[in-house]
Amino acid sequence: MIENIILITIILLIIIAVFVFIIPFICFYMAFYVRNKDKKLKEEFDMPPGKIYEPYHAQMKIWMQKMRAMKSEDVYITSFDGLKLHAKYYEGKKGAPVEIMFHGYRGSAERDLCGGIQRSFDVGRNVLLVDQRASMQSGGNVISFGINESKDCLKWIEYVNKKFDGNIQIYLAGVSMGASTVLMATGYDLPKNVVGVVADCGYSNIQDIISVVVKKMGIPPFLALPFIKLGARIYGKFNIDELNPIDAVKKSKIPTIFFHGDEDDFVPMEMSQINYDACASKKRLVIIKGAGHGLCYCKEPKTYIDELKSFEQETLEN
Repeated sequence: MIENIILITIILLIIIAVFVFIIPFICFYMAFYVRNKDKKLKEEFDMPPGKIYEPYHAQMKIWMQKMRAMKSEDVYITSFDGLKLHAKYYEGKKGAPVEIMFHGYRGSAERDLCGGIQRSFDVGRNVLLVDQRASMQSGGNVISFGINESKDCLKWIEYVNKKFDGNIQIYLAGVSMGASTVLMATGYDLPKNVVGVVADCGYSNIQDIISVVVKKMGIPPFLALPFIKLGARIYGKFNIDELNPIDAVKKSKIPTIFFHGDEDDFVPMEMSQINYDACASKKRLVIIKGAGHGLCYCKEPKTYIDELKSFEQETLEN
């Protein structure tokens, strides 16, 4: 009798361990963890995989070559939780506004924002190109889908203001998770010299974008999400419900332009519409026809720049 009770107890403990620790760890590892060897910049140009990107690989390679040839300044700061973060500063014109740029999920600044420097120069802005935490030269191994990254954004704003004595206008820009990062940052009380946001194909809710990805893997989201949330809490030390872009933009005072491609099969275009509708600040939504995920600028560079200039002029007039 006692032996049976012991056996049943052991079995129950194993089951509990599987559901409380092992499955959440697997979910955490797959969704949020980045191995150190994945953080190294490749000597060869790292092109985004997938057929939708292939037509743009040649142009992306040219942009990357130009980026590597440009004069830049390596910058390091310490995050709110003690990580060493890295960025590169590119100056096209002294005294010009600074655009702080953030790349996407498991991406790199070079790959995701290779066209961003010249695009920013074209609209009269200098660039601080950020390696998000857990990417390239920045510390950490955990991606938090913009929650901790938005707090890092505040530290980068603080850095720029120290560098230029608060006398430079600042723009925040991001693509994919980077877009959601800067949108979440608008929910904080930002300095008055943060004058604009460029959010390219960002998601509106962390739980929703995870559900989209999980569903594509053939896993019912209602089964996976509890374990993903638990894994984030136990092993990543963050809560995916702590902050979402849609909640932040409801409090935003920063003029925001949203870009999204109507053929985005990763972050649904409707998510930018949701963010746009919820945004409390001056806003504009630009839908680029035929553009896949993160390809709005590649698809229509002139339209992209014209919309940026037009929106900036509109906000200045008001």
